[in-house]
This record gives sequence, structure tokens and C-alpha cells, in this order.
Amino acid sequence: MTDEIVKELVERINQELGEIPRVLARMNESWELFRRSNDDHFIDAVALNLHGFYLGIERILTHVAETIDGNLPRGENWHLVLLEQMMTEVPKVRPAVISTKTVMKLDEYRRFRHVVRNVYTYNLDPAKVEKLVSSAPARFLEQ
Repeated sequence: MTDEIVKELVERINQELGEIPRVLARMNESWELFRRSNDDHFIDAVALNLHGFYLGIERILTHVAETIDGNLPRGENWHLVLLEQMMTEVPKVRPAVISTKTVMKLDEYRRFRHVVRNVYTYNLDPAKVEKLVSSAPARFLEQ
């Protein structure tokens, strides 16, 4: 792997890492508006930003899988396989990118992403949305 390829990977990852705090901030703002008004239209915005948060993380992992591993999973459950791939060390190539604990947390967002894409937003359960909002990693907001 050339230095140029590594540099491009780092740039793509840093670009995603720069966007994630914005998405989480918008999610938190929309959640606060929902809490104050009880207007469930704000849940739609929260859900969209939770979806965006997970997609940002997934894009980072996809970049690693394609560039470092040379192997992006395919098939119906490729999103879950990607998480599992990233928690597994590839000997002589890379260490595990994320821990088992992180996979479990990210999998909640992955499943929610699926719900957002396949269910009308007026059917979203605010209690389930709140759980995801409250467990979103605050460290992204500290950047």
C-alpha cells in the first residue's frame, strides 16, 4: 500500500469525522425541540440525523474495508458483516478497528437505520428514539 493511498484514506476518514459532530448536534437540537413542544414532527428530524450518524460511521468502516482489507462484504446482510469484519484482526494487515462492545452499540444504530428506511416515520416510538439519542457518543461533540 502506497503512502498516497494511505493519505487518501486518512483524508476520507477525517472528512467523515468532521461531519459526525454536526449530525449529532442537529440530532440533539431536534430532540430538544421535540421535548419542549411534544411535536412528533421533530422525531422525523431526529431519526434522519441518527440515520446520518450511523451512515457516517459505516462509511469510515467501508473505506477501511475497501482500502486496507481489500474486501467489502456483499449480500443481504453486508452491513452487519462489515461490523463483524471490523472487530476482527487481519493478521499482518491491521488490528481490530472496533471492539466487540462497540459493535454491539453500533448494531443498535444499524438496526434503527433499517427501520428509518423501511417504516413511515410517524410510526417511530419516541422512547426507542430517546434511548438512541441518549447513548450517542458525546465525544464526537467535543471536537
